[in-house]
Amino acid sequence: MFTVKSAPVIVFTIIFCVTVTTEAQTSTPDPAPASCALRSNTSCNECLQNVTCLWCIPTKQCIDYPVRNILPRKSLCPLNDARWGLCWVNFQILIITMSVLAGIVFIAILVCCCCCCKCERIGNKRQDAEVERQTRARKSRQKVKRKEMQLRHDEIRQKYGLAKDNPYSRMDTN
Repeated sequence: MFTVKSAPVIVFTIIFCVTVTTEAQTSTPDPAPASCALRSNTSCNECLQNVTCLWCIPTKQCIDYPVRNILPRKSLCPLNDARWGLCWVNFQILIITMSVLAGIVFIAILVCCCCCCKCERIGNKRQDAEVERQTRARKSRQKVKRKEMQLRHDEIRQKYGLAKDNPYSRMDTN
């Protein structure tokens, strides 16, 4: 069904589809979202309806996600208590999970590339061995044909009395 050589194509197709889907989802303009601070002291679900908001559990604050920093500062909200995207997803666990998944994808791509290179080398070795075998077989057939032809020529020489006992002896001129 799938070969090792088609694995990079499959990986590329998946990445392309995810990218196109993500771009298609983000390209639609949203209505102007309300400020995250207005949703404080409500609920986590209300706060996280806006993707730019971050919910902090102990303070029950809805905070604008600090886009200048990749991770929110601990003084703003500890990672273990921060929620972003979904209320049941711990932000710290989300970061760890995404890192592990990215590592797995990276390793899988490396393994696929190495397997493809290795299979190609093995295929080339098999082709080289096959060519070598065919060359040896052809040479042995040529040797057999040469011997058969030499035998026929010797028989004809014997038949007409042209055979020599010593191939290096002089021919008599009669």
